[in-house]
Amino acid sequence: MTGTILLVEDDFALAMGTEYALQAEGYTVIHAGNLSAAREAFATGKANLILLDVMLPDGSGYDFCREVRSTNQQIPIIFLTAVGEEVNIVQGLELGADDYVTKPYRVKELLSRIAANLRRSGIVKPAQSEQYIFGKHVFQMGEMRLLKNGQVVELTPSELRLLKEFIQNEGLVLTRNQLLERLYDTGESFVDDNTLSVYMKRLRDKLEEDAERIETVRGIGYRFRKE
Repeated sequence: MTGTILLVEDDFALAMGTEYALQAEGYTVIHAGNLSAAREAFATGKANLILLDVMLPDGSGYDFCREVRSTNQQIPIIFLTAVGEEVNIVQGLELGADDYVTKPYRVKELLSRIAANLRRSGIVKPAQSEQYIFGKHVFQMGEMRLLKNGQVVELTPSELRLLKEFIQNEGLVLTRNQLLERLYDTGESFVDDNTLSVYMKRLRDKLEEDAERIETVRGIGYRFRKE
């Protein structure tokens, strides 16, 4: 996964650490420490995703989010918000943000959310040859195909989308509501909680011994682990 990230963050130490982690994953990073610099960077048209702090020296990240959405509905925006600022999270999402990460954040979680948002947006697509290997299975991202010992495992489109969501969010707990929304967004006319349970059972049955990699987090949802 590659792309250009516009990082709008005035905390220099946090910004430098985040920039280093993103660059290590192959991303190009444009750092803006205030709204003025963020506007200039966004105007170049180079950014594929925006990481946006709420509180900035010359204004609010909400203002910038509103400005971006007035001209661009496609670019993913992820807010960086402090612990306990639930009101900030809701306001950011209402203004058109796609996601949020709570500070202090784990690098792995941040990278997973960036990758998931870029893929969902279609702005940056996975390479056709990108493969994800777990146990005896190989999931081919571009072809949306699952192989076991070189043989195709027959999955329905819904099962493939569900598996892809787990892989793209490896190690993260996905709630049942999150999974329902993402399955619905990909074209299902109607998906309810019972339907998700059916999808989960069918997918686990077809993964056979590797089904144990999908862990049930009681009362919350599911988590996929590679090892």
